[in-house]
This record gives sequence, structure tokens and C-alpha cells, in this order.
Amino acid sequence: MPHFSPSVRRSATSHSVGHRVTRVAAPAAFALALVALAGCASPAADGAAGTAPPADSDTGTSGYPITVDNCGTEVTFDAAPERIVTVKSSTLELLLALGLGDKVVGSAFSDGPVPDEYAAAAASIDVVSDKVPGQEATLALEPDAIFAGWESNFSAEGVGERDGLERLGVHTYVAPAACKAAGYMPDPLTFDEVFREFEEAGAIFGAPDAAADLVATQRAALDAIVPNDEGLTALWYSSGDETPYVGAGIGAPQMIMQAAGLENIAADVRDTWTPMSWEAIVAANPDVIVLVDAAWNTADQKVAKLESNPATAELPAVKNKRYLIVDFPASEAGVRNVGAAQSLVDQLKQLP
Repeated sequence: MPHFSPSVRRSATSHSVGHRVTRVAAPAAFALALVALAGCASPAADGAAGTAPPADSDTGTSGYPITVDNCGTEVTFDAAPERIVTVKSSTLELLLALGLGDKVVGSAFSDGPVPDEYAAAAASIDVVSDKVPGQEATLALEPDAIFAGWESNFSAEGVGERDGLERLGVHTYVAPAACKAAGYMPDPLTFDEVFREFEEAGAIFGAPDAAADLVATQRAALDAIVPNDEGLTALWYSSGDETPYVGAGIGAPQMIMQAAGLENIAADVRDTWTPMSWEAIVAANPDVIVLVDAAWNTADQKVAKLESNPATAELPAVKNKRYLIVDFPASEAGVRNVGAAQSLVDQLKQLP
């Protein structure tokens, strides 16, 4: 059964979830909306993970004001934002999956093309920048909200600092899985938390029913995954040449590999990502290597590095080309995670 965000202020009681204790107060209308949201939805029997609901889903639903404690910054939404700028693929794709593409006035710092099912909705959205945009370019779009994939997107060098934007009437919201402070960073990230974040975004941006449908569809797809049972170890190779940067033990890579039945060789590192020496990788001798495919550091480039490095070239996984590929946008918490886990399972079946 989906549960609602512990960081959203609701009935006049206090409660504790994880490391946080939140005192809450909200109008009765919002409490009723939460009851509807928290109801157990019946998973769609034939829905694919990440399938977008109809564009006319329940945008504009009442239930405001909503106050969230977002990465330690309290933000109050008096109504559903109407002009949203997204930063990072994870935020754009979630809003598209919620049927809110018409509210997105600009996107930036995307990690690759959106999935085919969202392409039509994304086609009319202005791309502000292929990196983090500056505040002037962002404010020129007259947003009333900025939805960022990383906390660092909000800075004087980026779209602006959160308190300054709030004073200008622009609300800020960070994907909660990207929060870094103790008590806010998921430890570890789980699919339950990813789905909770879908519901929180649905409430904030005015599409709670669409969020509930998305969660039900993705839960059904997750439940349908049959993990590999061969006890295989895996390296999640994200980037880096001299020192590789790999998926560690509490972030999206760990969550995805675990769902696929793979044992992460960096699982004992309590972080989302970590540098790992080539010597440590050789010593771990992973059975398979997950390659993150990004435009700026492709899977083919990583294969070339592994096969030209005298140390890694002798690894059985490299000699036998036991590679699995994941698109970069699927490596961060978002609507692609369930599909990435299923893809790993499917790719494992094709390996030599």
C-alpha cells in the first residue's frame, strides 16, 4: 500500500519517520486528499513501468496549502505551480509521467533524450541549457517553481539560492532522494522511498491521482521482476578513467542491482557513489560489469578503457564481455529505475 510523505505537513499531530520528527498542521481538505492518496490502488495488470497517464489527469486538484520540509528547507505551496522549470532528467521525466508536461515552461541539464512514451509531451518544452542554467536565464521564463534533481543546482552560480528565489516568489523543490544532509538522505534508497517521492511530487504539483496510478503501475512491474539467482557479483561503473566512480551501497545503483539479483562489490561503502581503485576492482573480480551509458562518457568508451587497461583486461568479465548497459538517466532515483532492474535481468540472460 503506498504511503504518503512524512515531510508533508498534515493533521495536527506529530509523528516520526526515519530520522525525522515532523509536527504537522493542515486544513481538512488536504487531510481528505491524503486519505484518497493513501488508499491501496489495484496494480494495473498490463501496465509497463513508467507509462505516462493521460495528459488530462487530475491537475489542479485542491488540498493546498502544502508545506514540505525539503532537504532541510521548508517550502509552502499555496496552489499547484503553473510554470515549472526542471533541472535534470529525473525531474522532467517524473512530471511528464504525471501528465504535467504542459506546466513545464523550460528544462535544463538533461542527461539524455526522454523515453519514447514521453517524447511527444516533451517536444514543445524549451531547453534552457544543457547544463545548470544561470539565474537570469531561468527567471526569464517567469517560473513559479523550480524542480531540481540535485541540491547543488540551487546556488549563486546556478539557478539561484533557495531563499533568494523564494523571496522572488519562485518556490524550490529538490528530488528528496538527492538530499545529502543526515536525516534527509535516504539510507538506503528503496523502491518504497522512490514511490513515496512520486506521491509527494504528485501532491505538490497537483496530480495526486496520477501519482497513485504511476505508483500502482510501477509496483506491479517491480513485483513481476524475477531476480537472477546465480549469485553473481557486479561492478556498477559510472565514470572516470584514472579512478573509476562506481555505484556504492545506499543509492539507486545498489537498489537496482539488488532488485535484479546482483551483489554489488561496493555495497559496503555507505554512500550513493564512491571512487574505487582499479586494484580494488581487480581484487573483487566481479562476475559482470554494469556500464552507465552517457553522452559524455559512453558505454563503448568504458569498454575501451577496461580492455586497454592491463589490469582489468585480464578480468574474466572483461575477457568474456560480460557487460550490462544502463542509460545514465536510469541511474538516479526516478521513473526509469524499475525498468532498469528488469533490463538488467533480461541482459543477464543474453550473456555468454
